Amino acid sequence: NLLEAEEIQFLVVNAQHIKAVPGRKTDVKDAEWICNLLRHGLLKPSYIPDRNQRELREWVRYRRSLIQERSREHNRVQKVLEGANIKLAAVVSDIMGVSSRDMMGAMIEGEEDPEKLAAFARRTLKKKKEELELALRGNMSAHQRIMLKTMLTHVDFLNEQILELDTEVAKRLDPFQQDIERLDTIPGIGRRTAEQILAEVGTDVGSRFPSAAHLCSWAGLVPGQNESAGKRKSSKTRKGNKYLRAALIEVAHSIMAIVYYLLTRKEDYKDLGSHYFEQRQQETIMKQAVRRLESLGFQVALSASEAS
Repeated sequence: NLLEAEEIQFLVVNAQHIKAVPGRKTDVKDAEWICNLLRHGLLKPSYIPDRNQRELREWVRYRRSLIQERSREHNRVQKVLEGANIKLAAVVSDIMGVSSRDMMGAMIEGEEDPEKLAAFARRTLKKKKEELELALRGNMSAHQRIMLKTMLTHVDFLNEQILELDTEVAKRLDPFQQDIERLDTIPGIGRRTAEQILAEVGTDVGSRFPSAAHLCSWAGLVPGQNESAGKRKSSKTRKGNKYLRAALIEVAHSIMAIVYYLLTRKEDYKDLGSHYFEQRQQETIMKQAVRRLESLGFQVALSASEAS
């Protein structure tokens, strides 16, 4: 940032590309070697994005690390429950769902009766009452309650931080909403993945990568070149952008899940549309608000507004 502010031209080079001859390692000789490479045009500069993209990358990468930490914390919560002989994860699909959080909140307060804990089940989970009561027959000690409370507090904190970063990333990428929506139409790519792709490859892809092959090569998704005596041999894929590779691996997992359901259910693929998940999220928020009001003693009746 300081060099850019002073308009100083500089090159950032991968250290693996400028290794000198072994046995001649001193700071002075390293400097001479780099100067010789630069003089002969043998230094390949690394791509340095502009400041806006660098800041966006930091936000997106940090958000990803927070999401990974939240997943690890979820695993720790499950480990505490298993240690108390509570098999909640064997019954519920989401251990951090509303019903599960209410049950764990009651456990933290000292509730041990499986029937009372199972009474927190909502919607379709109520049909598994007997299974829940059996899974909730455990023995949680005082120190496990403290551990569980601390972990859930940390999860809530991470959720707040991730939501805050979501807001900042959305503001920074607001001028490129059309690009995000285009990427979002690809099966397996969600909004966060689309944001991560734009943060890594940039918004001006055409000027940076002459062809799709160049972009794939930069991402490390093509095999390396290994040719000898006119014969091409198999080789490892090159090291690309690890953040972009991770995002694309998640996309591949989603696509394989689609393949699984198409082959097992014998159904054709149906495009749910770009607004499907947005509408689904709105419906979820609405139902949560209704349940909250009903728990406070209100009777709620929903009706469509005239504007809709």
